[in-house]
Amino acid sequence: MYHMLEFRLDFVLDLETSPKNYLQQLNIKQGARLKAQLKPYVVETPDGPVEVADLFFEDGASARAVVFACFSFVDEK
Repeated sequence: MYHMLEFRLDFVLDLETSPKNYLQQLNIKQGARLKAQLKPYVVETPDGPVEVADLFFEDGASARAVVFACFSFVDEK
């Protein structure tokens, strides 16, 4: 299931487009909205556990370990 995500701040995502290609960078601006499927999980950091998600976009690209604090879910109604 795809979810509409709104990004809360400006940052750069490293996108995987193919196992044979290098990572591509995507500049995300605050307020940008993208549809993605999510695979959430928790990673351990020196400051404690952090909730992250792998994002899988409609065009087939993916971004790994995006911190949940960077985006929110948008109600599309």
